[in-house]
Amino acid sequence: MREVVLDTETTGLDPNSGDKIVEIGCVELVNHLATGRHYHQYINPERDIPEQAAAVHGLRTEFLADKPVFADIVEAFDEFIGDAKLIIHNAKFDMGFINAEREALEMEPLAMDRAIDTVSMARQKFPGAQANLDALCRRFQIDNSDRTRHGALKDAHLLAAVYLELIGGRQQGMELTAQERQAVEAVEKNRRQARPHAPSEEEAALHARFLKKLSAPIWKT
Repeated sequence: MREVVLDTETTGLDPNSGDKIVEIGCVELVNHLATGRHYHQYINPERDIPEQAAAVHGLRTEFLADKPVFADIVEAFDEFIGDAKLIIHNAKFDMGFINAEREALEMEPLAMDRAIDTVSMARQKFPGAQANLDALCRRFQIDNSDRTRHGALKDAHLLAAVYLELIGGRQQGMELTAQERQAVEAVEKNRRQARPHAPSEEEAALHARFLKKLSAPIWKT
């Protein structure tokens, strides 16, 4: 099973008011294990970066000026994600930006039902608790000490670790279902005591005589 953990950085909060993507980071999981493959791209939004946004991710207009525009990277992005499920923290936000960029290029949008929203997962698992990425890293003791600013690839790596904890961490898939527990209990209830298996005196004597017939046994070398 292939999944892609995805994060974006943007110029603001609303793609419908002209905000654009400035960075995409993706991390590949196969059977809930990180493969080491990733996708990372800075993107020229073809507009100025507001100071409020730059304070969050540190990306400024001058740095992004020579980076490719979304139209130039979308093919490589699509090739990397393929048809995998997309693991996203606040999926509506990132998917909204990606699909706004695709719509501007008259491309098919990514289907929302392929996104797994880790914010919703966290709120369902820990009602009333903070569900932002930093809070979840603290909860699961995931080291994010070098996260001084948001960065799409860094955050995708952290989110991958958080996601694996949300689905059960290292014990994921190890818990028994009620039906499986009943089966185990039935086996334990009907377990027979082991039969005595020590040799009789006659069997021990026969075995000793048999050993005398062996020439150069390995335990005497």
